Amino acid sequence: MKLLKHYIPKSIIIICILLISQGAQSQNERHNLIKKSAILSISCPGLGQIQNKKHWKVPIIYIGLSGAVYSYVTNNQKYQEYKSAYISETDGDQNTINMSGYSASNLITLENYYRNSRDLSGLMFFLIYFLNIIDASVDAHLANYNLSDNLSLSLNDNNDPTLGSINLYLTWDL
Repeated sequence: MKLLKHYIPKSIIIICILLISQGAQSQNERHNLIKKSAILSISCPGLGQIQNKKHWKVPIIYIGLSGAVYSYVTNNQKYQEYKSAYISETDGDQNTINMSGYSASNLITLENYYRNSRDLSGLMFFLIYFLNIIDASVDAHLANYNLSDNLSLSLNDNNDPTLGSINLYLTWDL
């Protein structure tokens, strides 16, 4: 988890540049919509989904983000609590009292557990944030996708028993 401190800021910058520059070269309305949805989701999670008229996804995004933040804060408080308890246990001063009731090795184990859980919660926050941006961009890409009933697929067998073949027909009305 210590590597995340070095790679997350660089990854954020690279992904933001890629998403912003994705629609920058084209000038038509569709690519501007894609770019706008991505930028809106970067600026405030859920705005890209509102732009794409997928309002039902916004509560899911905010539930995920708030759950990750709650988990981060809770695990950080526990981490700080066990860290200070370990410091008070190992400082060598007879006047300090360890109120946790754990030994030094148990405190190290608990400290590492809550630090890893805190880091994982932070990673989940960024993952949900980036999935929000990707979802808005993909929804904008698929906004003009044709789902008409003009495409049909049928399987017909030949009535000639000597040929023994099956024909596959694909019909597409433009």
